[in-house]
Amino acid sequence: MSSVEEFRTGVRSWLRAHLTGEFAALKGRGGPGREHEAFAERLAWERHMAAHGWTCLGWPERYGGRGASTEEQIAFHEEYALADAPARVGHIGEQLLGPTLIAHGTEEQKARFLPAIREVRELWCQGYSEPDAGSDLAGVRTRARLHEGEWVVDGQKIWTSLAHESQWCFVLARTTPGSRRHAGLSYLLVPLDRPGIEIRPIVQLTGTSEFNEVFFDGARTDAAHVVGAPGDGWAVAMATLGYERGVSTLGQQVGFRRELENLAALAARNGALADPLVRDRLVRAWIGLETMRATALSPGTAPSLAKLYWARWHRDLGELAMDVRGAASLLAAGAHGDPYDLDDWQRLFLFSRADTIYAGSDEIQRTIVAERILGLPKEART
Repeated sequence: MSSVEEFRTGVRSWLRAHLTGEFAALKGRGGPGREHEAFAERLAWERHMAAHGWTCLGWPERYGGRGASTEEQIAFHEEYALADAPARVGHIGEQLLGPTLIAHGTEEQKARFLPAIREVRELWCQGYSEPDAGSDLAGVRTRARLHEGEWVVDGQKIWTSLAHESQWCFVLARTTPGSRRHAGLSYLLVPLDRPGIEIRPIVQLTGTSEFNEVFFDGARTDAAHVVGAPGDGWAVAMATLGYERGVSTLGQQVGFRRELENLAALAARNGALADPLVRDRLVRAWIGLETMRATALSPGTAPSLAKLYWARWHRDLGELAMDVRGAASLLAAGAHGDPYDLDDWQRLFLFSRADTIYAGSDEIQRTIVAERILGLPKEART
């Protein structure tokens, strides 16, 4: 047995032994559109994982990780998804900010923030998108200035996942007056419990609120809480986006496969499988999933291409689910309640509409592919 298979077996055995007792009821809880489910209990589970060394696997050992190889990290995420373990609450800190600090942060920043991320004592959110500059990250208008040893931040961020549960936010802000586009931006670490910060939940199509608006009105953070040099925020922000589309997406695909298998089983039970068009779409979905996995495992795959592919695949699966369910898909139980009660297929259909928007909209990803990968002429900009 190879070392990776031994590692995989160890992950599987640990999950089987520990997703029991008080944690048994957490199986399948949380995830996109369902982040409100058992949040406190999932936080306790993740801290339990941390106590046993199962968080931050890919981090170097000197920073509290295991130094796990890419293959071992893939094995972990796949086994975690196969065990139907609950959605992670510390993903943004562990998978996005942590690697960014390891690569670009000072030793003081690493000492201050990495242990709290690894132990799941502090949760993070991402302050990138703005109302007038969603996927156009270079168009941010949030600004910050140094005053008496602190950054003073003014502006607004939107679609900030789990800000209402987080203690910190990494914020891309314009710190050079008069600068435009990619220049003059800085990557700031901002505590969310300070005066001058207001967090407003955004009610989604699913009736839940995991996204938020975050308003900064003279909010302050220490002058040392800038990652990289002031004005170099664009390069740091791009590094974070690269980590966002890392090996954890292989675990995401295990969830996709489970959804597809369950949908095929539903089609067999309710007679929808008799429709040749439904059969064709299910087969095409399976082919697409296999293509997605092969692409993710191929070295050098452009993150924008992968994001475009999985977002559209998942959205299409949600539409197929509605067609398989037929007229019943239009009725939500307790539709007059607050919030109305959706089944898993309705939630998949509604929330997957966001897949093609968040983490870089399809339109922005196509522009990146065209200009930076294919070398086509740049789009005219004012």
